[in-house]
Amino acid sequence: MIPIFSRFMMLGCVLLASGCSIDKTAYNGLSEEVILQNAQGLRAATDGNYTFLKDSDFTRNLFIMNEYPGDNLTLSGTTTDPLFLTYTYRHTSDQGNSLQIYRKGYQVIVGCNKVIGAIKEGTSKELDQLLGENLFLRAMVHFDLVRLFGRPYNQSPETNPGVIIKTDTKADDDASRATVKDVYTFVINDLTKAAQLMTSVRTNSYASAASAYALLSRVSLYMNDNANAINYANKVIADGRFTLSTPTQVPDFYSVENEQNREIILAIKHTLKDDRGFSAIGSMYYTSPGGVGWGEVYASQAYQDLVNKYPNDQRRVFLVRKLTAQGLQEKRNGIDKVYITKFSNQGGIPTLSSPVLLRLSEMYLNRAEAYAKTGELAKAIEDVNLIRKRAGLNGTDLYSATDLKGLPTVLDVVLQERRLELAFEGHRPYDLYRNNLNLVRNYPGYHNTQTGQQTVAPDDKQLVHLIPEAEITLNRNLKQNPL
Repeated sequence: MIPIFSRFMMLGCVLLASGCSIDKTAYNGLSEEVILQNAQGLRAATDGNYTFLKDSDFTRNLFIMNEYPGDNLTLSGTTTDPLFLTYTYRHTSDQGNSLQIYRKGYQVIVGCNKVIGAIKEGTSKELDQLLGENLFLRAMVHFDLVRLFGRPYNQSPETNPGVIIKTDTKADDDASRATVKDVYTFVINDLTKAAQLMTSVRTNSYASAASAYALLSRVSLYMNDNANAINYANKVIADGRFTLSTPTQVPDFYSVENEQNREIILAIKHTLKDDRGFSAIGSMYYTSPGGVGWGEVYASQAYQDLVNKYPNDQRRVFLVRKLTAQGLQEKRNGIDKVYITKFSNQGGIPTLSSPVLLRLSEMYLNRAEAYAKTGELAKAIEDVNLIRKRAGLNGTDLYSATDLKGLPTVLDVVLQERRLELAFEGHRPYDLYRNNLNLVRNYPGYHNTQTGQQTVAPDDKQLVHLIPEAEITLNRNLKQNPL
């Protein structure tokens, strides 16, 4: 997420208790206790936490596990990669990506807890900033995990199990899963405190008060707390440091360095040395002219139809048709190869990107959804039209109170615009299920090899991933999701 100097890498591993060797004198002969007693060491430890967050076990899996259960993309064949289990909702208790993100997530959390426990609030502005950053990261990872392994908040959050809330640094832990509601409450408390502590303004590769407010807006929306979803979105919009991209800037939105993009609130910073080639997120979506990338996951026909409805929509540029030498549509297993480039071509490298976690467009769409649900329909339409203008749409391509383009309600307008704007960034399944809507895949793909169609209801037990069996074996109090 931030550029990490090599001398900090060992320290990050030392301080994160899960999965790294816990050698308390492994950093230049200094003990962990000494390292955590000064600002330089605490900054190094914080940088180590960002580094683990950037690990493919977390970031690649996060974007795959959040997006592949949706209806914006289609898998063009079977694979032994566990992404196939995520895509088809055939979750297993020994699923590789579930174990990877679960362990890496708690590795980040433990690293944050070490820094949090070493800082006394109010010691200095610099240390308060570090404290806030670690509180933010801890909250964000808990939120990511509870979305993957716990049911949506609108489904009995007081009793449904979420994930373990971890505030200590112990490697061996027999804690039980907290309820979904308790995890969300914990996340809100951490984010609220983080926003108060982070007063420094740095690049969008680092957590900030604005990123805390932005995530609070999202969390509030998921809880159907519409007043706070609006309130926190307003704080970010009023911040002044962020601006919506213009239509001419949209095509390069994901290929420029994240620090150069004033719409991005927070991104996971990747540089050339972080390029993972065929293991990168973008590798699944795109094969370069030089043959770099698997390019086996394409835009679904349903999403293509939606984004191509308006010829001036700049968001169409993120879909690239693969044609034969004769100019015909190339296919794989009978499915059109329509590449997705939101995770490609940073600095001209086919598989390099700095994945975006939070951006200003989402704040307007969060606010629009909350407005629609609280009866402020004109405001909701106004926010949606801002996003459409950003995409190059004007005139009759915009919505009005008397022209919803055939959609039944303003909420449907908002959800469709969220689908268009936030596609492939890990929002779509959650947008459907938290609004009690079915996922409908009525297009070609390997989601159901018999009929080519699939419908998933918001109360389907396979909606959530299973707790890794390897973790249950280690913790007798860790209960499994229904099989």
